[in-house]
Amino acid sequence: MRFKTAAVTAAFTALCTTFTPSAVAEPPTSRAAAAPGQVCFWTKPGMMGQGWCYGPPGYAEAENGTQRNAYSFESRANSSVYAISYGPGAGCVYREIRKDDYDENWTAWATRLDGVSHEKLGCEPG
Repeated sequence: MRFKTAAVTAAFTALCTTFTPSAVAEPPTSRAAAAPGQVCFWTKPGMMGQGWCYGPPGYAEAENGTQRNAYSFESRANSSVYAISYGPGAGCVYREIRKDDYDENWTAWATRLDGVSHEKLGCEPG
């Protein structure tokens, strides 16, 4: 009887271990510097959380959770780029991001970033 109880306990333990969900891997939260020629944005202050990088030229919509949720950025672009925010209707505003510019707590634009371009796209300063 003792052997049977031990066998059932071992089988039950193995079964529970098999179906226990493993820990879900979190996205990297350590600061990852922008590569030369790029501007990177992060979802949390201090260049933490999920990140997305833009490399000129052209326009790109913000990705990886940073659209209207970019609480820090770092620029290693060779020239200025422009954070773009679209308002209601056809209007838009930009914020210039200069070479070597950064902000570890970008509260002024954190909830405004829609995309980034190497030009102002006819938007007004904002």
